Amino acid sequence: MASAGPAGAGGQPRFRYDARLANEIELRWQDHWEAAGTFRTPNPAGPLATGFDQVAGRPKFMIMDMFPYPSGSGLHVGHPLGYIGTDVYARYLRMTGHNVLHPFGYDAFGLPAEQYAIDTGQHPTATTQRNIANMRRQLRRLGLGHDPRREFATTDPAYYRWTQWIFLQIFNSWYDGEAGRARPIEELVDEFESGRRAPVGEANPAGRPWADLGDADRRKVVDGYRLAYISEELVNWCPGLGTVLATEEITADGRSDIGNYPVYRRPLRQWMLRITAYAERLISDLDHLDWPEPIKIMQRNWIGPSDGAGIEFEVASRAGAAIRAFTTRPDTLPGATYLVPRGGEPDPAGRRPRVPGARGSAQRPAAHRGHPRQDRRLHRLIRDQSHDRRAYPGVHRRLRAHGLRVGRDHGGARARPAGPGVRPPVRAAGPGGTAAAPGLVRRPRPASPRPRERVAGGVRRRGQLP
Repeated sequence: MASAGPAGAGGQPRFRYDARLANEIELRWQDHWEAAGTFRTPNPAGPLATGFDQVAGRPKFMIMDMFPYPSGSGLHVGHPLGYIGTDVYARYLRMTGHNVLHPFGYDAFGLPAEQYAIDTGQHPTATTQRNIANMRRQLRRLGLGHDPRREFATTDPAYYRWTQWIFLQIFNSWYDGEAGRARPIEELVDEFESGRRAPVGEANPAGRPWADLGDADRRKVVDGYRLAYISEELVNWCPGLGTVLATEEITADGRSDIGNYPVYRRPLRQWMLRITAYAERLISDLDHLDWPEPIKIMQRNWIGPSDGAGIEFEVASRAGAAIRAFTTRPDTLPGATYLVPRGGEPDPAGRRPRVPGARGSAQRPAAHRGHPRQDRRLHRLIRDQSHDRRAYPGVHRRLRAHGLRVGRDHGGARARPAGPGVRPPVRAAGPGGTAAAPGLVRRPRPASPRPRERVAGGVRRRGQLP
């Protein structure tokens, strides 16, 4: 084979395409793109208007990537997996004559960045800025075509002042169902004062006129119409992180995905957005989107209303008490034999909702109350068996079947409710007319507990690398 050029060091061809030559080519072109402003997108006017006359009249296209969390020292392999795809599409559009805007940013607010600062013992500002600088260097080495002048982080005051402004617009607006759009809250107050609209709502159940309401009652009536409002909701509260978590941020063991802290279901006051008021508009606007039809069908099924009936079940043991439920199949009600309220529902007698795991609330599922012998069997089973679910999976399956699981919070092991998603089994009524309690068979205690290997900083689990 003929040599591609004069021999270099070690007898290798000087221009052989290897990692060294590829690195030189990439760096040279990246420097050229930065100096020439190849990926800059000019504005029609203002400080970024230089070169707009060259792209005026071209079809416009904007591409937005998902912002990475600067919660680590650099990018991981999942980042370029998506960024390379959008970069290829942006380059294709530029070559076909489009004026492409491809900005970039960093989602620096939130738990990942905060937890990284806690783990490293540094201030979040320092860790975030350092991680962003390193990610910016890595993105440049990938040769991605972002406009560097349009880069920002969500922690920049120049950015989040607009997110705060957007929230104020939502808070000071209400949804007018007749007009099918949001209107300023001042216009709602004017309609109340003029009598064109009655001040109806949960804050005014008697339907008193606006003139008869005090300042506090008026404020509550108006707040009941705002698009952003405060409501007490059953949420996933994580004291270790000091915040509320989404369901996907919780592991199967009921702990936070970040930090591995325990998570509890608690009724807390939360900011809510009245997105359900826009349900019909969201459905109708899907017709104007150029999306694949299966995606639009999924959106319609998720947004769409459920047609059914509200049913009130009387509580036999409490006069005047009832539990209201919604069903899409009222024709199946004659076959209903029992009803299980979800965790956090108000008590029919008007007491505070019983939340599983909350201090002062019942710690046993309803099927076990009134069966102290059954409770003693459960606790003996927990005490006598090892708590390693991999060593004794049958024990844990039986505990969860009865609505319990083994917990290690606050030191010792104890039975605790498995959560509102796990229900105790309901059996047929016995001779006395009451539901028979499910029985448990006590297993013999193993001769020796499963050994665990102690390592620095904790217990090494199966499958964990040293």
